[in-house]
Amino acid sequence: MTPKTINALTLTILGIVTIIYTSCNSAASGKGEKPLISFKSIQGIGYTEVQRLQKNGLAINEYGYQLEPQWQINFVSDDSASVYSPIKKRFLNFQLTRGTDSIFNTARAWLKVKKMNKDSLILEILKAKNDSIEVNGSKVYMTFYSDNYIKNVLHSDTATLRRPSRRDTQFVKSIVAKANKDISKAFAARQVVTFESQSPLVTVKQEKTVPSILNNFDTADDYLGPTFNITINKAYKDFYYSFSICVDDKGQMHYVKPLIGFTEEDYKKSYIHLSQQIMETYLKYYLKVKPGTTLGMPHASVISLHVEGKVAASETAKN
Repeated sequence: MTPKTINALTLTILGIVTIIYTSCNSAASGKGEKPLISFKSIQGIGYTEVQRLQKNGLAINEYGYQLEPQWQINFVSDDSASVYSPIKKRFLNFQLTRGTDSIFNTARAWLKVKKMNKDSLILEILKAKNDSIEVNGSKVYMTFYSDNYIKNVLHSDTATLRRPSRRDTQFVKSIVAKANKDISKAFAARQVVTFESQSPLVTVKQEKTVPSILNNFDTADDYLGPTFNITINKAYKDFYYSFSICVDDKGQMHYVKPLIGFTEEDYKKSYIHLSQQIMETYLKYYLKVKPGTTLGMPHASVISLHVEGKVAASETAKN
């Protein structure tokens, strides 16, 4: 190793040591640490969420998922918040945990303050996984107005302010046109497909998500992946098939695929043939179908069916 190389290496090591020493001193003295977010300036003010938008400014994406403003919040103190529960129909008190860089946690959600004053709030929803959070956020933003601002300045109400924007309406029109021209471009309907049985021998029931702390009171799966259980009494034989269909904007059913796995190709072909026949006969004959809609516009959407046939009629069907 040449003297020149040794000198360069020595300077590099000294530089690293200096950086480490400086960092340790800064950490020890508390220099560079950001203060905890404080809500003292807005304590006691009631805020209502009026918009929840993606980074692109839309509340609805191409898959039909709609962000809905639901929150009402009042910062009681720097360690407590009162949040309205749409399930229990009342305000509940939640612990508020404050962090640096405008980050806080309450009501099982991690949020970041982007704007805060007595008239409005803008919060960014953060993604949480295990023991860490993604500080860059999910790029979903919640806009709140104070109740006083809504009533006495805007002279409006929550229902009016939460209406879909013109941009959302135009976007939905565009994806509706595509889905109705080509059902392979079907997307989830905000108001799902409905069935009306034309016979007491056929019953239809949609599976519903029970809101709970385990799913963060989120029931979006009920329209993103609607599933229906259909029972046909006095069928030609006992059977059970699970498959998905696409209901177009006219209410017509189109077979999509079976919802189970197969190890034998012949069994797969038989299953598809028989389940498709069930749709073409029993379902189309006994059920009146209303297509799903988004913002009032009917369009093609895909749903899942579990169809059970029973040779013997149930007591309900008999009556």
